[in-house]
Amino acid sequence: MGGTFQQIADRVLAGTPATPEDALAVLRAPDDELMSVVAAAAELRRAHFGNTVKVNYLVNLKSGLCPENCNYCSQALGSSAPILKYSWLSPEEALEQAGAGLGGGASRVCLVASGRGPSDRDVDKVTSIVGELKEKHPGVEVCACLGLLGEGQAEQLERAGVDAYNHNINTAESNHENIVQTHTYDDRVDTVQKAKSAGISPCSGLIAGLGETDEQLVEALFALKELDADSIPVNYLMPFEGTAFENTWELTPARCVKILAMARFVCPDKEVRIAGGREMHLRSLQSIALHVANSIFLGDYLTSEGQDAEADLAMIRDNGFVVLGSEEELAQRDHRDPAIRRRGAGTDLLPNA
Repeated sequence: MGGTFQQIADRVLAGTPATPEDALAVLRAPDDELMSVVAAAAELRRAHFGNTVKVNYLVNLKSGLCPENCNYCSQALGSSAPILKYSWLSPEEALEQAGAGLGGGASRVCLVASGRGPSDRDVDKVTSIVGELKEKHPGVEVCACLGLLGEGQAEQLERAGVDAYNHNINTAESNHENIVQTHTYDDRVDTVQKAKSAGISPCSGLIAGLGETDEQLVEALFALKELDADSIPVNYLMPFEGTAFENTWELTPARCVKILAMARFVCPDKEVRIAGGREMHLRSLQSIALHVANSIFLGDYLTSEGQDAEADLAMIRDNGFVVLGSEEELAQRDHRDPAIRRRGAGTDLLPNA
């Protein structure tokens, strides 16, 4: 198995990457060893991200009406899930929604639109929103998630100030055809690589609970490592009524934590984000998961409601973490290094009195 979880963490901290065997050992850890897994993964999390939690906020620019048949998705072709369906929000509506998330403590806004991929006109709409958003909220990070990108579109988004692009691989290549048939795994990888080549931070993750094996979860994590995704959203299947995966319940709270821990061991210095389905599947272990992951979405998701933002922020505080970019985090950062005295006693300069 490659040693105890602490030994694996020590090796990773010393610069030896986790192996697929290590990842499987974490995933298959007995539930009575869960806290040993968390403690070891938490050392890696703290080494790279301290006690900060990055808070992200989703704005669903266009909901439903998608021609792709991703079997898990409530917005997909063939889904009869009773979700909100609407075409593009106006720029004013988009900015209002984004402002609410930023006011709640988010530092990154994720602009999402359903569909196979954006037309050039769609890209123009998004770049216009990005420009106004950055003008109104200097310093905000913007992530776009618009589907499969065409030639030149990533470069256009980068020029407009888009910081990151999300396109999840969702599952292992060996499981992809069981999940979606209207596009290929290679299509997804190509879009992540287009974003990266354009100088945009690649954001790509997975959905657990899609009938994959343990080995396929490991396969997906190592694929994300190979893609060098800067941020890795870990979603848990939300089995919407009216989708192909309705009534699919494969996950336990402990397994969900182990999946996050596996991501931390395999990609120790990457942003691991607890994403869709965390409230439903992690349940009372959400706070434990924060000791492994370093990023969450605040509030609601694309087509489902999340827990109250105040509860999220309280959970962060109660576990000894601070929101990245908050006044508390900035004060902590400012006070990290004491100022060395250079005046008064022992010098030729007047004392500070």
